[in-house]
Amino acid sequence: MPIKFGTDGWRDIIAEDFTYQNVRVVARAHAQALRARGGSLVVVGFDTRFQGAGFARVVAEVMAGQGLNVLLAAEYLPTPALSYAVVHHRAAGGVMITASHNPPAYSGYKLKGPYGGSATPEVVAEVERALANPEAWGGPPGTIQPLDIREAYYTALDRQLDLGTLRAYRGTVIHDPMGGAGCGWLTGYARHAGLSLDLRELHGEPTPLFHGVNPEPIPQNLGELTARLWEETGTVLGVVTDGDADRVGAVTAGGRFFNSHQIFAVLLRHLHGRGLRGRVVKTVSGSRVIELLAGRLGLELLETPVGFKYITDAFLEGQADEGKAVLMGGEESGGFSSRGHIPERDGLLNSLLLVEAVAATGKSLDDLFAEIEAEVGFRHHYDRNDLHLSAGFDKDALLAEAREYREVAGHPVEGRKTADGVKLLLAGGASAMFRASGTEPVVRVYVEAQTLEDVRAILTEATRRVLAHDPAHHG
Repeated sequence: MPIKFGTDGWRDIIAEDFTYQNVRVVARAHAQALRARGGSLVVVGFDTRFQGAGFARVVAEVMAGQGLNVLLAAEYLPTPALSYAVVHHRAAGGVMITASHNPPAYSGYKLKGPYGGSATPEVVAEVERALANPEAWGGPPGTIQPLDIREAYYTALDRQLDLGTLRAYRGTVIHDPMGGAGCGWLTGYARHAGLSLDLRELHGEPTPLFHGVNPEPIPQNLGELTARLWEETGTVLGVVTDGDADRVGAVTAGGRFFNSHQIFAVLLRHLHGRGLRGRVVKTVSGSRVIELLAGRLGLELLETPVGFKYITDAFLEGQADEGKAVLMGGEESGGFSSRGHIPERDGLLNSLLLVEAVAATGKSLDDLFAEIEAEVGFRHHYDRNDLHLSAGFDKDALLAEAREYREVAGHPVEGRKTADGVKLLLAGGASAMFRASGTEPVVRVYVEAQTLEDVRAILTEATRRVLAHDPAHHG
């Protein structure tokens, strides 16, 4: 049975491999692993994908049959709310039925640890062992009770936000939940907190088809939001959450996409300005702006391989040792967490923090980022190519060659980082990173430079070099 766990669980195509039978098998193994750790309570939720409620019900029934007590969501909910519920109810773990930002044909089984974040590799390994060696359960069954976490989660957001600033703000914000689990959650929070801003929702009707796009907050999926903001000026902004609302994106007045690196920088500077301190954790694919800003603010920077699990590890280390506490951690794909919250990506909280940054200063996100560029002395331009290659593609040969590059598009190589793929540090602060998928023939090329022209030239040349290794592109 082709069940493969990644860093955050298992994802597959609905009705092909993501079936009720396979979900039952995984839930049984997960329950066995939780019982072995002494667990007695688990929280189960789902997003807006096809048959989400049905799959979640199957998980709950299997886990109850294995002796665990289950809190089962009665309706779709965001992943960060599910993760918070694990902590709030002191559960041994959690299950979120979601494929996050994947296309509508997919669903998934996310495993959450008792701290409200992605399960550790040790727990995943225990589930995998239980899949291979299932054990019979002869004890009494557990119970299934309804989960209602909305108000408790909203109260947790209250603790992370400057409510005075938000309540005084009268600006306009458009939230695009992309038909996913964020539908109604920001507008609901605005009512809960007594906010007076003009908060509108686009694609606020939950749908397993995500209104015709993949539910990932990247430019090609945000055409309607971009058009809505095209003729706007000033501080009007659009915030976007992905399919399960753990990632965030933004579009500013004039229809300009505000990328994840820019979001990271603005939120970091804003939180620091509120008096919060701690380490800054970024993945290696993140912008040089974050490194420079952390240095300017006097904050220790920790760089990790790509994957939010590494950021979660840093948060957990900081919870155990105050001297290593994390102020903010983030990744290139739009997942961020901050001090005092769960060690989990939270697109809803980060959307509100972006609004708070605008409300506190009266400046647009574009203006706030321009100030950061001036402070650190670096102009940020960025782009990325995801190259889907033939099965005969030799990823190892590409990366071995990339380590030896002396220049890219005429930009001399001044340094290299090889903890995850190959990131070439180029003259003038530019960079080109090559990172191969471990599960499919895909290579991602990330490029940052101080001019758009340099980004285009470097990305074109880097892409050409990747394709030269693909037999399907020879000649």
